[in-house]
Amino acid sequence: MSTLIADLIAIASAKNVITGDALLERPTSYWDSSPTRAIAVVKPATTEQVSAILALCNRRKQTVVVQGGLTGVVQGANSSVEDVVISLTRLDKILEVNEVDGVAQVESGVVLQSLQNELTDRGLLFPLDLGARGSCTIGGNVATNAGGINVLRYGMMRNLVLGLEVVLMDGTVVSSMYPMLKNNTGYDLKQLFIGSEGTLGVVTKVLLRLFPLPVSRQSAMIAADSFESVVGLLQQVKAKLAGTLSAFEVMWNNYYVGVTGEGQHRPPLGRHYPYYVMIESEGFEPESDKIRFQNLLETAFEAGQIVDAVVANSEREREELWLVREEFDPILPAYLYDISLPIQKMTAYTDELEQRLTTELNGTNSVVFGHIADGNLHIFVGPYQNENHHANVDSIVYGSLQKYGGSVSAEHGIGLGKKAWLSINRSDVELGMMRGIKSIVDPDGLLNPGKVI
Repeated sequence: MSTLIADLIAIASAKNVITGDALLERPTSYWDSSPTRAIAVVKPATTEQVSAILALCNRRKQTVVVQGGLTGVVQGANSSVEDVVISLTRLDKILEVNEVDGVAQVESGVVLQSLQNELTDRGLLFPLDLGARGSCTIGGNVATNAGGINVLRYGMMRNLVLGLEVVLMDGTVVSSMYPMLKNNTGYDLKQLFIGSEGTLGVVTKVLLRLFPLPVSRQSAMIAADSFESVVGLLQQVKAKLAGTLSAFEVMWNNYYVGVTGEGQHRPPLGRHYPYYVMIESEGFEPESDKIRFQNLLETAFEAGQIVDAVVANSEREREELWLVREEFDPILPAYLYDISLPIQKMTAYTDELEQRLTTELNGTNSVVFGHIADGNLHIFVGPYQNENHHANVDSIVYGSLQKYGGSVSAEHGIGLGKKAWLSINRSDVELGMMRGIKSIVDPDGLLNPGKVI
């Protein structure tokens, strides 16, 4: 073991290899404050160092876990005392911003919000956006195929990546760094690694699609008295705000009540409505965009799809509205679920879920919100008790989902937390193909072992 650590130090230097008691100061993740368990955490600063570390571990048949911002929620970056951890936080450079082609080249450890801020100053937009923007890294976003609040308009991370540089377990560097939107030359190998959760290779550089930064933004939180009204409103905004609709976020009453009120977020609207919707439209014609947004709200009021609303008239007011949707600490600790299913089946599923939790696990309740326009619901179930209780909740959440044709993971991935339920959405043939791909690029199963499959 001492030889392995000495070799890691020779590659990355002593100050970038964490061992022993120093690991106790490093939490497992944002969601788990217990200390990191590992042989060592090594922090390379270049692709060459990543390659050398992986080649070393491959020769020694040493397992490796890759980590970024540690904001994942499915234990996909958790390590054991038998693993070497590669932390990519030092690969944090924005290497190039090409304004003509609309492409940014970044290292995988760049924090999402840092990139957003840099691009804003240049009048550009990288549209991926999620609550963990201040901590999550681009490499982690790639590894999990991150989604967030703008998927409705721009798509998932898979739609925003033009090229990747990836290091395989044996140290081989695979470079697919082509900045063109159209590149129809055989198998699109980069797509193998997007969403693979660090099980196939280590992403070190990424080419990202950029867009012009919108110059107008209209935001409102509305209340609706039925899910049918929410769905009707969604159809209206998709048609009348076509090309500018960026977000359509829905909160069930139990979520809204849970995060607002005394000592919590200030409620922008009364707390008695069944559903709350956050709508955001971004465009390039401030006056006409504003008029179109206002006309839409008036039409929806007249149609009975909206029973109350508040429109943000400043950036401060907009941020206060989004706080209600994005900061959910008041309802923690709880078990977090991330599922997707057809919109028309959502209320049947959530009603069945709540009924089963109440009758089968007395005192257990669900709280629902999400990006329903793309079929994604987030569900908190609590109160937290123990692992046995957690397993029982899992069986109800996923067992109830199966008959509605839903997915056990909309955007968070599989990791360890959902591996037992992957067969709900993947056939034996599909799982066999996944294992076959894994065996080709990592035949000894050393990279992020035990995750996903």
